Amino acid sequence: MTTDLCYASGHPVLAHKLSVLRSDQTAPAEFRRVLREITFYLGYEATASLNLRDVSISTPTAASATGKKIDDTIALIPIMRAGLGMVEPMLELLPNADVHHIGMYRSKDSLLPIQYYNKLPRDKSCDVAYVLDPMIATAGTITAVVNILKKWGAKKIHIISVLASKAGLQKLQDTHPDVHVTVTEVDDILSKDGMIIPGLGDAGNRLYKTPTIDQDDDEKLLSPSKRKRTLSK
Repeated sequence: MTTDLCYASGHPVLAHKLSVLRSDQTAPAEFRRVLREITFYLGYEATASLNLRDVSISTPTAASATGKKIDDTIALIPIMRAGLGMVEPMLELLPNADVHHIGMYRSKDSLLPIQYYNKLPRDKSCDVAYVLDPMIATAGTITAVVNILKKWGAKKIHIISVLASKAGLQKLQDTHPDVHVTVTEVDDILSKDGMIIPGLGDAGNRLYKTPTIDQDDDEKLLSPSKRKRTLSK
């Protein structure tokens, strides 16, 4: 799905790397490394529309030349946790960009996004905000973050994700038709519990080797005394 505002890469190198991320045999260290590599290439494509201004420079030959400098103020917005794994490769491309974190998680029951952290500065916004999140599944989280960034005053918003569901991407574009999106591939199926199929699993868990625990199992992790107090409430 490639439109004026959505770019889905068909590059064979990225297709190969995405296959590594999809595999359940890929260890966390390898997952982090490949996510960095994919992010760098996606970021390269996503930054193609940045505005430039002319600058005068001197060269080693003692001649002067007209160079180019990025003329936009840029903010990187990683959505915690999984978006943190995409920050460093974007800073390699844009070392002068600001980084502002937003923490969101999706309710297991309602699938609605819940914000638990927001570090956007009140005194300034940006010309271009790059939202970093490995996946666009239901698009609930991404849509909520875009709402926040628009209220904050970001002039242009560009989402960089490794993978999107067709339904989630459509919902995002219906809700925010002015937002740009760059992804590696788009999967057709979104499960009832909001998982992309075939997808690549929970990116945050795979990045940081976090086990997936059902809410019903939480009490098993409590100490016997705390479990007793919790169950007696």
